[in-house]
Amino acid sequence: MPELPEVETIKNELLPYLVNRRITGVTLFWEGIVRQPSAAEFSSCLKGKRIIEVARRGKYLIFSLTSSEALVIHLKMTGSLLLRSASAEPDKFIRAILHLDNGSEIRFRDPRKFGVMWLVKDADTVVAKLGPEPLEAGFTPQVLAERLRNRKAPIKALLFDQTFIAGIGNMYADEALFAARIHPLRSGGSLSPEEIESLYGAIQRVLWSAIGNKGASTDTYFRPDGTRGAAHFEFQVAHRLGGKLCSNCGTPIERIVVRNRGTYFCPKCQARGD
Repeated sequence: MPELPEVETIKNELLPYLVNRRITGVTLFWEGIVRQPSAAEFSSCLKGKRIIEVARRGKYLIFSLTSSEALVIHLKMTGSLLLRSASAEPDKFIRAILHLDNGSEIRFRDPRKFGVMWLVKDADTVVAKLGPEPLEAGFTPQVLAERLRNRKAPIKALLFDQTFIAGIGNMYADEALFAARIHPLRSGGSLSPEEIESLYGAIQRVLWSAIGNKGASTDTYFRPDGTRGAAHFEFQVAHRLGGKLCSNCGTPIERIVVRNRGTYFCPKCQARGD
């Protein structure tokens, strides 16, 4: 699933090509991709609107339009946004196309049909439930400590809970916990001040590094130009099963399930201890 680094990469790479471009039409190959309003109204309302800003909130992309409306996109598990020339043939997994006034197109590619789009007056109607952004200045070790206070849920589950922190998903939660040497089943409230400080720093490093590597293409994620990200080549534990050894101590990486999510960790470096 595209997480914060992947969505941030898409935002950064689309931004120069989309600001001040006018949407001349919409093609929906699968109407179920539109959550709000109806598919017909969605298409008619977008036509003629100009894109004035592209932003990210958590795992959501927000296109601000001249009509004071917002096009909100969630790529879900297998979605990508591709920037293509109108002359290029769309592949079978393209679910929607936004046609632009310069002859280019934004193509929503989604093999498993989980992705969704909203056209709303206020983006907060979609994203208001999200927790703090982990890379913004307002997110500090003190904020993290306060949010963890008395929490009994496993720390791994808290990290991928979008109402707890926005944008971190399965992969980067595993990577941050490994970097901080914290077992994924530790309860959030059990972490010491030193461990919270370490986890905060790990979250920052892991996310910024992944953004620098243009996201992780472990499965179906593509950058807007169709190329893959390289962040997964630096993963220490995420998706590293099948005899893979810990780069720190040589212990085999293990996989457990936390709240229905496959979770990878080193049982020696991340000893539970509580």
